[in-house]
Amino acid sequence: MPHPRWNRLAALGLALILLAGALISPASAAAPTYESTILFTHDTHDHFLPMPDAGGGETGGYTRLATLIKQEREAHPDALVLDGGDFSMGSLFQTIYAAEAPELRALGAMGYDVTTLGNHEFDYRSEGLADMLNAAVDSGDPLPAIVQANCIRPESGSLTEAWNRYGIGDYMILERGGVNYGIFGLMGEVADSNAPMSGVEFEPIADAAERTVAALEEELSGRNEPYFIICLSHSGTDGRGKGEDYQLARQVDGIDLIISGHTHTTLTEPIRVGDTLIVSCGAYTANLGSITISWKPNGEKTVKDYRLIPVDETVAEDPEMTALVNTFRPLVEEQYLDDYGVGFDEVLAVSDFSFTPIEQLGEEHREDTLGNLIADSYVYAVQQAEGADYVPVDFAVVAAGVIRGSFQAGDITTSDAFNVSSLGSGADGTPGYPLISVWITGRELKDAFEVDASVSPLMSEAQIYGAGMTWSWNPRRMIFNKVYDCAQVLPDGSAVPIEDDKLYRVVTGLYTGQMLGTVNAQSYGILTITPKDADGNVITDFEEHIIHNPNGSEVKEWYALASYLQSMGTVDGRYAAPEGRKTANPTWNPLNLLRSLNLFGVLALVLVVLVIALAVFLVWWFGFRRRSRRYGSRRRNQSGYRPYRG
Repeated sequence: MPHPRWNRLAALGLALILLAGALISPASAAAPTYESTILFTHDTHDHFLPMPDAGGGETGGYTRLATLIKQEREAHPDALVLDGGDFSMGSLFQTIYAAEAPELRALGAMGYDVTTLGNHEFDYRSEGLADMLNAAVDSGDPLPAIVQANCIRPESGSLTEAWNRYGIGDYMILERGGVNYGIFGLMGEVADSNAPMSGVEFEPIADAAERTVAALEEELSGRNEPYFIICLSHSGTDGRGKGEDYQLARQVDGIDLIISGHTHTTLTEPIRVGDTLIVSCGAYTANLGSITISWKPNGEKTVKDYRLIPVDETVAEDPEMTALVNTFRPLVEEQYLDDYGVGFDEVLAVSDFSFTPIEQLGEEHREDTLGNLIADSYVYAVQQAEGADYVPVDFAVVAAGVIRGSFQAGDITTSDAFNVSSLGSGADGTPGYPLISVWITGRELKDAFEVDASVSPLMSEAQIYGAGMTWSWNPRRMIFNKVYDCAQVLPDGSAVPIEDDKLYRVVTGLYTGQMLGTVNAQSYGILTITPKDADGNVITDFEEHIIHNPNGSEVKEWYALASYLQSMGTVDGRYAAPEGRKTANPTWNPLNLLRSLNLFGVLALVLVVLVIALAVFLVWWFGFRRRSRRYGSRRRNQSGYRPYRG
C-alpha cells in the first residue's frame, strides 16, 4: 500500500496539471492569432505620371505604383489594397474627370479593393461628381468599391442617383484569407470646410463612426469568423497626437485601423491609440504604404511590418498602366487643351534655376519666389483680359494651400504649369479655378497681412504670397499684432502708405476669395476681411466677380501662369531670389514690440500692465504686513510683554 505521503504528492501533481490546463487551454482557444496585410495610399491627386523631385530624380506616378502593388500582392496574396480619398485633382488628367473618370478606372486597373471620397472629389460640385460616377460605371472597366458613411445627400437628384448606381455604401465587408474585413469611409470637418461648393453636408465623424462600427459588429459577429474593422478617413492627423483622426480613435472603440488622409501626413511609424492603429504614407503617390499586423479578436495587436515603399525612378513603369495613361492623354488635349491652343507636353518657357520643391513650399514662413511668380501672373492675365479697360490691380495674392506643384530648372511644359494650379472648377463648369476681382479696405489689407504673420506658423497653407504690396513682421510680437509695417508698391517700384478707409482692388483665385471671409470667425472677430465690389457693397456671390477674357471665357489660374511663362520665354532671373515683398524681423527691441498695435494689442498690453501692477502691489502689501508684524513683535518684547502659554 503506498505511503500516505506519496498519495498527497500525486494528488497535488494532478491538481497542478488540471490548473495549468484550465489557465492555458481556454485562453489559447479564445484568442487565436491572425495576420493581416494592408497596402494603402491617400491623396494621390491624379498623379498618373512621375514628377521630378528635389534631388534630381523622380517621384510618384500610377505607372510605377502599379508595379509595386503587383510585387507586394505576389508576396502577400491576401493583402487588401485601400485608398483614403482625394484620388482626383492634381494634374491635367483631372480635366476629363467628369467625362471619362480616369482616376477610378486607374485605381481599378491597379487592383484597389476600396476607396473613399475626399473633399477634392467634390471640386466639380455634386453634378461633376455624379457625372464622374456615371462615366466610371459606363466604362465597363474594373472599379474599386467606394464607402462613405457620413455624407448627408439630398433624397433625390443626380448625385443620389449616381451614388446608388455606383453602389456606394456606408461600409462593405470583404473576406480575404479567412478573415472578414469591415471597411467604412468618413470625411472630416476640416475637409468638409475645404469643399465649399460640394452641395452636401457631413455628419460629425465620431457620430457616424459609432453608428457604423455598431452596424458592422452586429453583422460580423453573426458570421462566427474573425473580423477586422478598417476606417478610410479623409480627416487627417499631424502625427504628433493632434488631428481629427487621433480624436476619432480616442472617442470611438472598435476601429482596428485608420488610414488617415487629407493632411498629406507621412507617418514613419503607426500611431497607436488604445486598440486602434493610425497610418499615413504621404501624398502624390510618393510612397505605397504597407502594414502587416498580427492580431487577436480581443484587440491585442502587434505590428510585424510597416513600410513606406518609395515610388521613385528605381521602380520600373508598368506597361499596362502606361498603355492606359496613353489612352487618356489625347482625350485631355481634345476635350480641354485645344480650347487654349496648347499641347500637353508643349514647352512654355525655360528656367535656368529651380523653384522651391512642392514638398518644402510653406514649411518656412517667408517670401517664396514661386508665390511671387504666380501672383505676378495674375496681374499679367488681368491686364491681357481687360486691355484698354484695365483697372489697376492693387494686390494679387495666392495662398500656399492652393499651390500644388513646382518647377525644376529646364523646360516648363503646359502639364507642369497646370500641376501648379490644378484645383477646382469655375461657374462655367470647366476645370480650373478662375480669377476673381474683389475690393477690400486698407485696414482689411493689414488684417490679411496679419493672417499671414500670425496664422501661418500654425497652419502653413494659410501663408500668402503677393504682388503690389509689402509687409514686415516680428515673430516675437503678440499674436494678431505681429505685422509692424506695410505699404503699397506702385508699378514704378515706389512705396506709399496704405490708407485704412480706401478701397483696394484685390485679385485672387475663386477658392481663396471664398475663404477670405472665414478669417472673421476663425480670429473671433479680431481680424476682419469682408470682400466688396468697387462700390463698397458686400459680396454674397463670388462667381459674379469672375474675370473673363474678351471672348467670354473665364481667366483660369493655371492659364494665367501658363500664359505669363509663355510671354517670358526664359523665366526672368528676378525670380531666382526673394525681392523683399515680405520680411521677418525677429527682435526684442521694445519700440518694435509696441509699434502699431491694433485694439486687441492695446487691450492685451493694458491687461499685462494691470497684472504686473497687481503683482507688484501684492508683493509690496505682503511685505508691508510682514514688516509690520515683526515691528509690532519687537515693541511688545521690549515692553516686557510675554504671551500667555497655558
